[in-house]
Amino acid sequence: MTTQSPITLAEEVAEALRNGQPVVALESTILSHGLPPGRNLEVAHRLEKVVRDAGAIPATIAVLDGRPVVGLSSAELERVCAPGADLDKLSLRDLGPAIGLGRSGATTVASTASLASAAGIGVFATGGLGGVHLNASATWDVSADLGVLARVSTLVVCSGVKSVLDIAATLEVLETNSVPVLGYRTSHFPAFYLRSSGLPVPWRVDDPKQAAAVVAAHRLQASSGVLLANPIPKESEMDRELHDRLLADGLELLRTKDIHGSDVTPALLEHFHTASGGVSLDANEALVLSNAKLAAEVAVELAV
Repeated sequence: MTTQSPITLAEEVAEALRNGQPVVALESTILSHGLPPGRNLEVAHRLEKVVRDAGAIPATIAVLDGRPVVGLSSAELERVCAPGADLDKLSLRDLGPAIGLGRSGATTVASTASLASAAGIGVFATGGLGGVHLNASATWDVSADLGVLARVSTLVVCSGVKSVLDIAATLEVLETNSVPVLGYRTSHFPAFYLRSSGLPVPWRVDDPKQAAAVVAAHRLQASSGVLLANPIPKESEMDRELHDRLLADGLELLRTKDIHGSDVTPALLEHFHTASGGVSLDANEALVLSNAKLAAEVAVELAV
């Protein structure tokens, strides 16, 4: 490893950046908080392989003992995915405290995008973006992901946002912050487990070259990021009737247990995973692998 304070870059990642090779950032929260032990490590290795197979270098990101690490080693991946690892969940606001106190944690979309940008990585693949929560006009509950995308030039490839969020309001906030939203081979904004939320995307691209052209052009005009919305593969989409039932039950769970803020997404994911008999886990894995592949393909085009 080579240290470039305050970020520790894996040598492979540092060399790729020096040589202008394509690099794709990957978050660690999905591994430590989104998938069960055993499966999380398997998915971690599959994500990195998908990126490599598409011609890019993977850089999974986490904070370990107060060090932001960009490009986890195999041993570090095992540490993040270990049963009982009990890593903190770190958004951008949490990076300073975690680093200053020497803590370890997994990075969310906001913190991963920020650290990736600081390291010089312009492409990031994740599962779903955070957004505006329902009743945000009363609670002010808006994900930090949106604010970070307004300030960093990172391309974020995801499968939209979860249907528990106010998707229309999320798209409005992205527009306000000059973040282009591109639909990949679709004219509809996806809703994570579902290929379509029913809401349109402002722009559509149909191949990685088109996506890269938009990103390159946008970076000449603005300092904000770009969102590339890639629907979950058709064969992995959750049955809509099952999804709607799980969502209704999940919202009732949040209400009865008075769950709010940063606890909402983990509680809903756990509910979906448990109540769907594993269907949502399969869907989650399929969409994040698809996003990693697409991100790598776009990164390769950007590096040409």
